[in-house]
Amino acid sequence: MDGHAGTPSRLDLLKALGDNTRYAIYLELARSPRPLATADVAESLDLHPNTVRPHLERMREVGLLVVETEGRGGVGRPQHRYAVAPDAPSLGLEPPAMPLMAAMLVGVAAAAAVAPEEAAAIGRRQGREAAARSVSAAAPPSEDDEGIDAAVCLEALLDDLASLGFDPAVVADDEGTTVAFTHCPYADLAAAHPEIVCHLHRGMVEGFVEVAGGLDVSDFGTLVDRRPCQVGLVVADR
Repeated sequence: MDGHAGTPSRLDLLKALGDNTRYAIYLELARSPRPLATADVAESLDLHPNTVRPHLERMREVGLLVVETEGRGGVGRPQHRYAVAPDAPSLGLEPPAMPLMAAMLVGVAAAAAVAPEEAAAIGRRQGREAAARSVSAAAPPSEDDEGIDAAVCLEALLDDLASLGFDPAVVADDEGTTVAFTHCPYADLAAAHPEIVCHLHRGMVEGFVEVAGGLDVSDFGTLVDRRPCQVGLVVADR
């Protein structure tokens, strides 16, 4: 017997992935930087949600997936979002050493007493590089324009945050725009060392809008400040 009593064996896991549709769903979740709802998976794979739902539940039952429940704060059933379980087979999609390496590097930075601003400076470099790629892919600005406008900058920033797994949500009013990070792909590391991880993220956002132009960061709420973490943006002065 491969597993303990009540614990799915490796054979159970392999059987669960033996179905072609189920395997495609598992790959979609494994490649996603954030948990996905049934409708998200169905849309990506051009399947009906009723086809996807039992496959997700089967994989959850054998321990391949974990599910988080998101209350909608109103009428209707809460939404379930699925992600690959931390101890599920990687299938070669994610180097298993990467989370370990990230944890060790954060530990080294904490032992060296890296200050929040030092972490932010590293993040800004990454943010500037990401923005430079986005700006080069966007429509070139006119001769009397500097950078790209606020709407294009926001869209590019949201795409970048989504690709990293932060699942950004936007609220705008007359005073500016707030982007909340409804999912943190580095939640465990951030909870242990917010002075490093959260400020790396702050620097990335600051560096991105600095190069993209159109917006300025007015404030950045870390894990220490509030839940969900969020960034305030205002239209940049020209």
